[in-house]
Amino acid sequence: MTYGLIVRPILKFLDSENAHALSLKLGSKLSSTFPGQKMLSSLYNTPSLPIDAFGLRFRHPLGLAAGMDKKCEALSLWPSIGFSWIEGGGITYHPQGGNPKPRMFRSDSDRALVNRMGFNNPGAVETRRKLLETKEKGSWPRTPLALNIGCSKIAMSDNKPEEDYIATLHQLWDFGDMFVINVSSPNTVGLRKLGESNKLDRLLSSINEFRSNRDDTRPVLFKISPDALDDEIEMMVDIAVNNGIDGFVAVNTTTARPRPTSTRSRRAFSESGGLSGRPLRARSLEIIRLVYKKVGKNHPIVGVGGIDGPQSAWDAITSGATLIQLYSALVFNGPAVVKKTIRGLKRRLQQEGIVNIQDAVGIFSDNNR
Repeated sequence: MTYGLIVRPILKFLDSENAHALSLKLGSKLSSTFPGQKMLSSLYNTPSLPIDAFGLRFRHPLGLAAGMDKKCEALSLWPSIGFSWIEGGGITYHPQGGNPKPRMFRSDSDRALVNRMGFNNPGAVETRRKLLETKEKGSWPRTPLALNIGCSKIAMSDNKPEEDYIATLHQLWDFGDMFVINVSSPNTVGLRKLGESNKLDRLLSSINEFRSNRDDTRPVLFKISPDALDDEIEMMVDIAVNNGIDGFVAVNTTTARPRPTSTRSRRAFSESGGLSGRPLRARSLEIIRLVYKKVGKNHPIVGVGGIDGPQSAWDAITSGATLIQLYSALVFNGPAVVKKTIRGLKRRLQQEGIVNIQDAVGIFSDNNR
């Protein structure tokens, strides 16, 4: 209520990227103290709905999607407002300023964001330093942390993407509980071409070789573009599985655009970049079902795209997603969307007579095979 009546109207007056930065700064500062964490936890107390995936236990399925905390600078904030896991990044080996500003736009009437950030991040070495500092200060999150790995623009132009991904993994391997390989962002020129069969096989084979030479294991996931054709997605899934990928994230942002519903949405949708939020929901569900049909529960799926409440979360899980994420809904609905979603899922399980959320994974897809 407070977010919708006070915070969001104030943020509307700010450029989208400035509003994002301000929210992150204030939230990080508040959650950096024990009293602040206690206050946030009391406001956004989220029930437990345990689920297992990738050899890890999650308090409930809902995590923070990549892009919100690119620099991993607010890791104590997200558990305090109810998220059960975090995906930081995207992170590239080389520091990058990203694309020219403005590069983030919002359509309130469509509950959609458009961004062309371009993997703006401090680079893997600085991110490692930040993560080490967070750990040494005793501020490490009490939830699993996934790290989203992208490719530096310079590595794309040098035609050496494998070396770039491996260099980043080498820096961050000791800090991530999971890693997400991102070749599906639309905002780095040529990146999606890494999804072509030969290039993808070479990249994922290199990553698998890197993993095999480590003493410890970490799950590695592959993030899928919603703009790929279904047969292309099936090809990528086959290559990923053959190269030891543990699971999939469905989906990244899309270059497709819905019909605008307002003047502001028309302006936002005219901008280049990736669209996230409610208009992405239908395609996300299609791809979750497509991937689940191929891999079942052997390679868990993270569902993301248009999740903004209990019904959309339920649809993703019953389509085949073991875990789910949101980003845009946090902007439009505020932090309370996390507890509302999980409370709604608990009620839905009771209505359906299902005891464990794990048993709901894929039931829609299984019944429609």
